[in-house]
Amino acid sequence: MRNDRRFRVAMSFLEMREFLLTALIGALGALLASLIGLPAPYLIGPAVGVTVAGIAGLRLSVPRIFRNASFVVVGVSMGSTVTPDIVVAVRKWPFSFFMVLVAIVILLFVAAWVLRRFFHYDRTTALLAASPGHLSYVLSLAAEMRCDLRTVSISQSVRVLALTISVPLIVTVFDLGGSSVIIPIPPMDFWVLMAMLTASAVLGMLFQRLRFPAALLLGGVFVSIAMHVTGTVSGGIPNWLLVPTYVLLGSVIGTRFCGVSIGELRLAFVSGLVVTFVVTALAGAIAVMVSYVTGVPLDAALIAFSPGGLETMAAMAVMLNADPTYVGAHHVLRLMFLSVLMPLVLGKQARQN
Repeated sequence: MRNDRRFRVAMSFLEMREFLLTALIGALGALLASLIGLPAPYLIGPAVGVTVAGIAGLRLSVPRIFRNASFVVVGVSMGSTVTPDIVVAVRKWPFSFFMVLVAIVILLFVAAWVLRRFFHYDRTTALLAASPGHLSYVLSLAAEMRCDLRTVSISQSVRVLALTISVPLIVTVFDLGGSSVIIPIPPMDFWVLMAMLTASAVLGMLFQRLRFPAALLLGGVFVSIAMHVTGTVSGGIPNWLLVPTYVLLGSVIGTRFCGVSIGELRLAFVSGLVVTFVVTALAGAIAVMVSYVTGVPLDAALIAFSPGGLETMAAMAVMLNADPTYVGAHHVLRLMFLSVLMPLVLGKQARQN
């Protein structure tokens, strides 16, 4: 019993040391990216810095409790932007929502075809590696399938990392932002913020029990929207909480490459980059069309249709002053549709007992 207790204490110490090192590297990456002038520096800097350190052999990690807390904060931040004007704008979105479903099907099957045709992946591995989002759900499916789990994990992580870096660069370099500037939201009262975060976490845990995708983020979104749209609460998340949250999210993306050797990484990394380029081009073309038809600013459409992580894309929308409600709604729909679509396209024959 005493030895088991010592082992758990040692493990906790090691985990905390890994997290502190990860946080330090992420913070330095964010600082460097900010000094260089990169867009969304608090996401890009940590993602790149932690990725490089992980591939170099450092053991890095972000404990689940901090990762989950960051999802709640981003959800509340998304919901705080909902105003009556945005609710009125929902009338323009039905076509955009429909195109999300169309885009998912196109991106999934085109990317899977590329992986099978040029990289000789088996059908199940190709479909899982090609899934345009929902990383945790896809990896859970992959664990129950006859497929190359490491390849799926690396390919999916490459997609998330590449989109985290490329989307804000594309939006900034080509000046694709909307003509209107979003006025910064003043921070809400501290105790109101604490109450909202608590309520959001409770609702998020309920959503987890109901197996909702991105449950904790959705909890924050729902509570925040309900409070802000009714006028019960006003204000947004203060920067002293938002900035560390973005650094954590960028670091989480980078930790997915820890423990991966260059040899293991090479083929999956190349295939992941190729697929990411293909799906980004397709998603970008669809976003341009949707922006033209609906009048939605192109930056918001690009982020909304990018097959990146929901939490990352939502945070990016806030940081780049793209409409986070529009972006978040589209990514939630994408994840819910994927939850239904992936088991159907994989088929029963691919499952292991």
